[in-house]
Amino acid sequence: MKNVRVWFKKQDECIYISHLDLNRCMLRALHKSKLPIWHTEGYNPHPFVTFALPLSLGFVGEKESMDIRLLDEEYPFEKIREELNKCLPKGIRVFKVTEPVMKPGKIAYASFKMCLSSDKISCDRLMEICKELFSLDEILIDKKSKKGVKQVDLKPSLVKYSLNRQIGCVEINITLPAGSTNNVNPNLILDALNKYYSIEVNSKTTRLDIFDENFEEFK
Repeated sequence: MKNVRVWFKKQDECIYISHLDLNRCMLRALHKSKLPIWHTEGYNPHPFVTFALPLSLGFVGEKESMDIRLLDEEYPFEKIREELNKCLPKGIRVFKVTEPVMKPGKIAYASFKMCLSSDKISCDRLMEICKELFSLDEILIDKKSKKGVKQVDLKPSLVKYSLNRQIGCVEINITLPAGSTNNVNPNLILDALNKYYSIEVNSKTTRLDIFDENFEEFK
């Protein structure tokens, strides 16, 4: 038996597939592909599948991953990629297959690209507002979790970022805490813009990569 990490992109119309539906989609693809997948034992056997870090609904994922186990240790990685892509919707594309190096529990950060625009104000004004927001001493915002809603200061998380004026939008490239212990969703930045400046902003958000606590790329 061999552990395998499948890397894929989640884009186009598939950004609106929830994590639960993504899991179902992958299970169906594994079943249709006839890959030699190891199944869990017990009353209701199913393919062993785990995802490194769930992606928020509506986000593009450039480097998503799921782990599976193969019964055939010699099965070609390229064959896995080909067979899965035959069974997946066009918005989900497997681009490589590797052996796992890091455990998902080591994930501590994620990098994002946010393209912001507004129907109410110009991009130049939006750029000024974003600069002003990021320069505040504290940015208090309500954060929802399974335990309820609590107020958090977003400012300490806004350390590794850049703001750039692009054609038709303001682009934010930012690295935020991610993982099981601390997770800052970039949508909180949109909430802060609404709270502090009373503007609603459109955002196309892409998760580019994930890292461990030393900012080593997840592999």
